[in-house]
Amino acid sequence: MSKAAELAKIGEVATNSQIGGRRNMVINGAMKVAQRSASATGVGGTNEEYPTLDRFNFTTTSAGRFTMTQTADGPTGFANCMKLDCTTADTSISASEALILQTKFEGQDVQQLMYGSSSAQPITVSFYVKGNASATYTLEWRNEEDGRNTGKTFNVTTDWTRVSITFTGDTAGAAVDDDNTHAFTLGIWLHGGTTFSGGTFAENTWHATHNLRIGDSQTSFFDSTDRTFFLTGLQLEVGSVATPFEHRSYGEELALCQRYFHFSGFPKIIPGQDQDDGSLTDYEGQVFSWTLGDNRHATSYSFPTTMRSNPAIIMYGPVDGTSARSAKYNSATQETVSAYYNESTNGLHGYFQGSSNSTGQRFFLGADCEL
Repeated sequence: MSKAAELAKIGEVATNSQIGGRRNMVINGAMKVAQRSASATGVGGTNEEYPTLDRFNFTTTSAGRFTMTQTADGPTGFANCMKLDCTTADTSISASEALILQTKFEGQDVQQLMYGSSSAQPITVSFYVKGNASATYTLEWRNEEDGRNTGKTFNVTTDWTRVSITFTGDTAGAAVDDDNTHAFTLGIWLHGGTTFSGGTFAENTWHATHNLRIGDSQTSFFDSTDRTFFLTGLQLEVGSVATPFEHRSYGEELALCQRYFHFSGFPKIIPGQDQDDGSLTDYEGQVFSWTLGDNRHATSYSFPTTMRSNPAIIMYGPVDGTSARSAKYNSATQETVSAYYNESTNGLHGYFQGSSNSTGQRFFLGADCEL
């Protein structure tokens, strides 16, 4: 479809500045949901992390560190944004260092792109961004099934601006499996070494060469502890036109996030936070069990939505938030939990192995099946 035809189609369905139909493939693009925490300090290191805002994680290999917060400082029409604030600089950049802000997609959710065929569709990514000073970063769209990616640089100023980038469809790459596994990653490169930038960068070109992944004018987010990066209104849609951001209700956005992560205590408390002050009068968000003998405790807890896959279960003690702990319903003494049985995509309907036969064990439950 030509650009003129796409614009004509948009004009046909536009009503009161709203575009019909579900368009935005990004979950939590308006930065509304933060089940784990609204703020995390000391983020960085050598592993992938989901510190705060749901569906956004980082690949980090650097001595640099930063704080990530859900902040009420969005542009007009957005109550929230993501803020990254460099707290430890890293100006001695080794070849393999990287800092990539990412959101990931299941294969069954990108079938409409028709990659690996002559009908492969273009996509357009748009977002609002600002920082403490001018900077240049790289947006990347990566097929995790064949290792091919395409990218383009964008500029950041001290004012909120909307960036719009269109990537052509990959006709030569692999077709995407129609399943619930990790198929695509949308990433923003904020820092990287020569392993990813040693070649001559070609924008909007599909390839599988590591040293062509970062733009030639890339800024390092870790160049100064003054460095900040703000993001909101992230949208990915099929076609070559950036339409107005698709706002979804908080309830709908939360349900989409809970396919990948759920915490029973949300929104009152966050994982690892203590709630019980010893008065034993507030059990909101806690899950209860009954004893089966042999230090086993039965429980039946249904998730609010079907999860992507059988999740990893974590029980948090209700007194101090320590993981792998539970406490008796009328006691502030916690005990160790060692194993869980019969978890599924719908809930934990089985039992867990405790360290005593004390009846009425209680805990907060976390379930994680992020891509």
